[in-house]
This record gives sequence, C-alpha cells and structure tokens, in this order.
Amino acid sequence: MQSLEQSEGRDKLQIIVVDNGSSDGSASLDSEFPHTQFIRLPKDFGLTKAMNLGWRAADAEYVFFLHDDTEVDPAAALRLAELLDANPDVAAACPLLVDAQGRPAPQLGAFPPDNRWTPAAPDGDEPIPVEYPRGAAFLMRVALIRAVRQIDERFGQFGGDADLAAQINRSGKKILLLPTVKVLHHGSQGYTTEERADFLLCRAAFSAKYFGFGAGLKARLAAIFGPLFSFQFGELTRTISGQKIDGTQS
Repeated sequence: MQSLEQSEGRDKLQIIVVDNGSSDGSASLDSEFPHTQFIRLPKDFGLTKAMNLGWRAADAEYVFFLHDDTEVDPAAALRLAELLDANPDVAAACPLLVDAQGRPAPQLGAFPPDNRWTPAAPDGDEPIPVEYPRGAAFLMRVALIRAVRQIDERFGQFGGDADLAAQINRSGKKILLLPTVKVLHHGSQGYTTEERADFLLCRAAFSAKYFGFGAGLKARLAAIFGPLFSFQFGELTRTISGQKIDGTQS
C-alpha cells in the first residue's frame, strides 16, 4: 500500500483494499491511509470474490489488480493505463514481475492452469503479447469484466486470473506485457493444505468450463487420486467434498 501511495498521479487514483478476513492487524491501517477505501470481509472468501468486490467498487475505466505481496514502481499504474489508452484493441496490460534482485520473476502460465510459472523474457522495451500472465499485477478494462458479468466465482483462491485471461483470448483481444514497467513480486513461500486443495478444484472447474465435461471430470478425478496416492489426506478430504476456502462446494 505504501508503494501505491507514492504513485504518480496519486490524486487521480482510487485505491481499494479488500481485506479478506485478515487477522494480522490490517484493521488498524485506516488511520495510516485515510484516502484508501477498505472493504472488510468477516472471513476468507477466496481471491476471486475479493477481485469481484474490488472492481465493482471502483469508479474507473480501468482496474489494476494487485496481490498483497507486490510493490509497484511509482509510474506503474499510469504507464499501463497509457498503454491501454493508445491501443483500443488491447484488453489488458501487465508489468514485468521481478524478484528482490530485479530479475524476471515467475509470471507466465498455461491453460489449463497448473500453478507453474515461467519468467517473461522480453527482447527489448517494446510491449509483447502474452496469453496468460499471473494475476499478481494486472490492469484491465472494467467494461470487459462487465460484459461477462463477473469473474467466475466457481474459482476460489485460484483461477480468477486464468478466467480473465481465457475470456480475453476467447474474445480475440490482446494482453500486453510492458517490460519497462516493473513490479516487485515477493511470491508465496508455500501453500496450506486448504490452498492446495482449492487449486486442484479450480483446475477442474476451469477444465470443465473451457475444455468440456470430459476434461473437467478427468481433472476432478486427478484432484482426488493425486492427494490419495501422495498421502495428502487433508487435501483429499477437501477435494472429495469439493469444499473451497470460502466454505462453499464446487
């Protein structure tokens, strides 16, 4: 949040923080950031629902989705917005994710999502088209989300970014990565049992939605037998029941 407060054109930016049931003292940030809008949820409803709440509360043409483990350059938001302004056929734009040493960080994924990411390798400073960039830092036209009503909430903690990218690809529009804009992504140090199960359920839901019933069934069976054969019984319980992080069933 501190890095966003230092953004160029801060007076033109609407910063919205969706607090997904945190217990780390985030509620005390209101006084420290009086010009930030906070949406506080009583429990963790998953990242996809938080993204939907965030963009619906935004009064803007573009929404810049950011994970809580990112730090943005002061010019990031404006440079990405300028890229969309200059390219009406482009649906979304993303910066180059970098690690603490400034090296490209894991960012580009594949469909269906497999939670494996490769660093981008731009050749120069010109924007490059990408199919599925990680949602850690992702600027998109709000009108295109409205066109599909919302990010599909069958995805819990994972899959919201994949759903957006797939919808953009399906519409024939572009996603551009701008190498001159960098965002530091600290990244996760590991996932909980609940998060790993949530990802497996997300993959099954994505496969069914975009590749058909047979692909979805295959992925759902893999979500059961994978944890079974690796003795991950906590994951197995959740993938059999279909229970996502928000408590709903898939």
